Amino acid sequence: MDTIIEPFRIKSVEPIRMTSRGEREKLIREAHYNLFNLHADDVIIDLLTDSGTSAMSAAQWAGLMQGDESYAGSPSYFRFEEAVKDLMPFEHIIPTHQGRAAERILMGIVAGPDAKIPSNTHFDTTRANIEATGAEAIDLVIEEGLNPDLDHPFKGNLDLDRLEDVLADESTHVPVVMLTVTNNSGGGQPVSMENLKGVKTLCDKHDVPLILDACRFAENAYFIKQREEGYADKSVKAIVREMFSHADGMTMSAKKDALVNIGGWLALDDEEWAREARNQLILTEGFPTYGGLAGRDLEAIAVGLQEIVDEDYLEYRMASTRYLGEALTDIGVPIVEPVGGHAVYVNAKKLLPHIPPLEYPGQSLAVALYTTGGIRGVEIGSVMFGRQPDGSEEPASLELVRLAIPRRVYTQSHIDYVIECFEEVYDRRHELAGYEITEEPPQLRHFTAHFQPLVPDSVHKRTATETRP
Repeated sequence: MDTIIEPFRIKSVEPIRMTSRGEREKLIREAHYNLFNLHADDVIIDLLTDSGTSAMSAAQWAGLMQGDESYAGSPSYFRFEEAVKDLMPFEHIIPTHQGRAAERILMGIVAGPDAKIPSNTHFDTTRANIEATGAEAIDLVIEEGLNPDLDHPFKGNLDLDRLEDVLADESTHVPVVMLTVTNNSGGGQPVSMENLKGVKTLCDKHDVPLILDACRFAENAYFIKQREEGYADKSVKAIVREMFSHADGMTMSAKKDALVNIGGWLALDDEEWAREARNQLILTEGFPTYGGLAGRDLEAIAVGLQEIVDEDYLEYRMASTRYLGEALTDIGVPIVEPVGGHAVYVNAKKLLPHIPPLEYPGQSLAVALYTTGGIRGVEIGSVMFGRQPDGSEEPASLELVRLAIPRRVYTQSHIDYVIECFEEVYDRRHELAGYEITEEPPQLRHFTAHFQPLVPDSVHKRTATETRP
């Protein structure tokens, strides 16, 4: 059949509070025009993130009842460990309360003031945890990954030539190479198995471990099955195991492709690193067999890892995201092509060319979507990535608004509503103005910064040099 249905039935629901445009204009003003500051009850369709917002299955809820809350040696930990190793056969599995905790522990071990950490594209918390140690985060995504309009099957690939140059010149300062699958900051784009193998070959040549930032590993594996020669007849589970066979470790936010609301882990083959990681874990997270999680959380992760490689689910997941992306393209809204796995990324720079990057076109679009229809997305551009470690500011490579779709939460009618709201915003796109930041923290400023809209006339009074930095 042409219609791809949800491969599940809904047996529990929660209400959505409907708000008026006038209410939303007041609420976003009180939130200092930062969508992170809104109360979730004041959001109609929440596409801020797919992290921790999934709907758990009946089997996962049943698993919660098996949760054993023993401080040390809980049976729930061993069920969790077994489920992880079934897909990711690393020697040491270290649970954490979420992915950024795994990143912090890893960078506390390997990074420092002289270190350089290459990746295809580091996401926000990874970059912040690297830079917090004084190390440098280096993005080496392929050139095609920086062109939103280009249709390329694996725009998340790491540029092997540039990686070779970095490793040849700086290998003594590169403690690890990281590869993000899928590449979140670059539009949720996948990494090919061929590229992963190429990265691993270079890492082995220079004796540098390869670590996967693997939050959306199953979606990446499904793209490989659909797009890469030689993998059409392989199961997603087999592709997942092959992906991790080419790595020396991983960080994971279980809040994405483990279908749970909290949790993560650090997995390593190196025994010395694992010993140090467990010591750090005890200081800040908890005992190594719970790592900041309740036993019931570990049980839910174990079930989620079985469900995430179900190919009927993954087909539905990708089709749902593609449905939104194709509808926006039909309206005329520019997006990152091709559509990624977990989200649609709107090219705010192209949609709002009259707003210069350092007046944050992505933030302008995100606020307009909220006031129009109560839709909450997130800016991924110069707000998130423009501030440099030395305190200066530079335009980001891309100015995007991410519409991340929570797993198993919204139906087609919800997405049709999003499309209808976009039609209205698109029709009045020329009326939107930029923003300035009036207050910000030193790191991860997008979470708590305060904004103020700029009056529209200010854009036209600037010189061409000033408006297009």
